[in-house]
Amino acid sequence: MDRIVFVVDDDDKVRASLVRLLSSAGYTVTDFPSASLFFGKPLPSVPCCLILDMKMPVSNGFDVVRKLEEKGDAIPVIFISGYGTIPMTVQAMKAGAREFFTKPIHSDQLLHAVEEALAAAEKNLASRAEHAASTQRLEKLTPREREVLELAIGGLLNKQIATELGISEITAKVHKRRVMDKMEAKTLADLVRAAERLQISRARSR
Repeated sequence: MDRIVFVVDDDDKVRASLVRLLSSAGYTVTDFPSASLFFGKPLPSVPCCLILDMKMPVSNGFDVVRKLEEKGDAIPVIFISGYGTIPMTVQAMKAGAREFFTKPIHSDQLLHAVEEALAAAEKNLASRAEHAASTQRLEKLTPREREVLELAIGGLLNKQIATELGISEITAKVHKRRVMDKMEAKTLADLVRAAERLQISRARSR
């Protein structure tokens, strides 16, 4: 899977230097001189991170991070700045930045930060894909199977599920097997983890 590093900096020399460094390290790099141009293209569905200049003529780094959040684009951000203060660094971290570097930037430190950011992006992308897949599986359940799911993850046995729903134990067993199959869960632990990802509450026995 391709991995992309975006660079947004209005300083042409700095931006070109970053592109050379990242390209020489084997990364695919796309650079922009402004945040507006960066937002002009949708983010690809691949692991990516953003190296972002804190101070730019039209919008600062915090504006960019807020807009990313509004768009629902979860992408790791590495802030860079011509000058930095402790309050600014703290504010950047609170805004969700993974790192904050003051120019001139030490190449090894930046490359290490980029690799960590991309690893986090890969993990987040995989998590989002699994959540989407689990949601699709959940939608295949019938209302009765959804009830069985909530009771099963609550720790109830087939006999107890049958009593709760007023059905036979054999019918409860069949429903539970269908739930396991549709949710692609090999074990009850798998089913519980899938339910937790989907924030499904465990049904309480009456």
